[in-house]
Amino acid sequence: MSNYEYDLIVIGGGAAGITSAFTAQGLGKKVAIVEENKLGGECTWSGCVPSKALIKASKVAHESQTADKYGIKTTVEIDDEEVLDYVNSVIQKVYQKENPEVFAEAGITVFKERAEFVDGQTLNVGTEEITADKIMIATGSKPFVPPIPGLDEVDYLTNESFFELSELPASMIVLGGGAIGVELAQALNRLGVEVTIVEMQDNILPREEPELVNILRDKLVAEGVNLLTGYKAEQVAQNDEQLIEVTAVDKAENERTVSAEKLLVAVGRKPNTETLNLDEIGVETKRQGIVVDQTLKTSVPNIYACGDIVGPYRFSHVSNYEGVTATLNAVLPLPIKRKVDYSNLLWVTYTDPELAHLGLTEAQAREEYGEQIKIYEYDYAELDRAETDSNGEGKAEFICDKKNKIIGVHILGARAGELIHESQVLKNLNQPLTKLNAMIHAYPTYSELNKQVGKEAQIKGLKEKFSWVDKLMWWRD
Repeated sequence: MSNYEYDLIVIGGGAAGITSAFTAQGLGKKVAIVEENKLGGECTWSGCVPSKALIKASKVAHESQTADKYGIKTTVEIDDEEVLDYVNSVIQKVYQKENPEVFAEAGITVFKERAEFVDGQTLNVGTEEITADKIMIATGSKPFVPPIPGLDEVDYLTNESFFELSELPASMIVLGGGAIGVELAQALNRLGVEVTIVEMQDNILPREEPELVNILRDKLVAEGVNLLTGYKAEQVAQNDEQLIEVTAVDKAENERTVSAEKLLVAVGRKPNTETLNLDEIGVETKRQGIVVDQTLKTSVPNIYACGDIVGPYRFSHVSNYEGVTATLNAVLPLPIKRKVDYSNLLWVTYTDPELAHLGLTEAQAREEYGEQIKIYEYDYAELDRAETDSNGEGKAEFICDKKNKIIGVHILGARAGELIHESQVLKNLNQPLTKLNAMIHAYPTYSELNKQVGKEAQIKGLKEKFSWVDKLMWWRD
């Protein structure tokens, strides 16, 4: 550690920062973490954890309201204050695993202050300066608020302030049809809130496989979610009835105005870089965040960065992956550094049904591989387990190269977020899709979807391989 107080100082106590701190501590390094807000970051307090708890509550409500298809008659009363109390109780349970006492027991020093660089190895935290051999920047991101006229004049919400509500509104406009907006829109609608999504793209979830998005879109509309796609918000105001109005315009200049009690802004995120004094010490930044190389090292050799601050994939699981990779590169004196590899990245949109994404979409695959791709599709309605659970809505699409190596997988349906990991393992090991048929899958489970697709790929491959036999028999006849 030479003359520095710490081997590693981590700036930021979210998913990436916590992973980095405990990785370095596990390697026997002296570590400090600086976080001006609560440890746990966005994921614990206003992202993954509370949103999934709210989604679970809404799913229970929805299943209770539709239980008559099973011959079960129920009357459902939703107490939104108790729902939000449940969400907060889940947050507190998760926080118990990452509160300051947990860090203290591990020997990690916590500074509840804002950090500012003095030089490449010195930070100003509150009233003191601390030094480290290596510094990790993991300050995360925050909601991006677009410069829409009138928006600053109304009491709008972001995901950060939404989970501070003590009760749910009667109606809400969700500005943005990405994952956050769509997940919360469905959940709120199921809890009795009238919801309208305003999205400037032609469809919701523009990064996803269009065919599957359309199935999900129909499901949302059938449940009562109002969708206004292809419209860009141009004006926000509060009317005489104290409702928030959003005026939006499409490409043909057609104008629509929608109103609601609350407005949730969910159009994306921006990096937290403003207060770090990065320009003064020479850390290069861009609009998306801090510029790093494949080892997650910044333009200053002893400073690394990980998580949302580097982009472009702002997921907690990516933050954890980057937190480990960047820390090993920073604190271990290895001649060959680890490089980040996002080629096998997957993510899940936690709607009901779930939408899971691995690799390229069909359009991207055709652009990169031309017509040398194979497409395998499977409907959830073909799964016996989906029928027993009344979960027949959904579809899977597997995209492979000519050797049946996986290029992309997209699954819309029950437990899609779990099912897709089998494909991720195959892709990571560079194994063909047919390997899924070589394993015995328990019956009746949703995992049979993977086996059936692997079986289809194997049968088609065998037919192609032995097609000459059929031709020979035809010639002999």
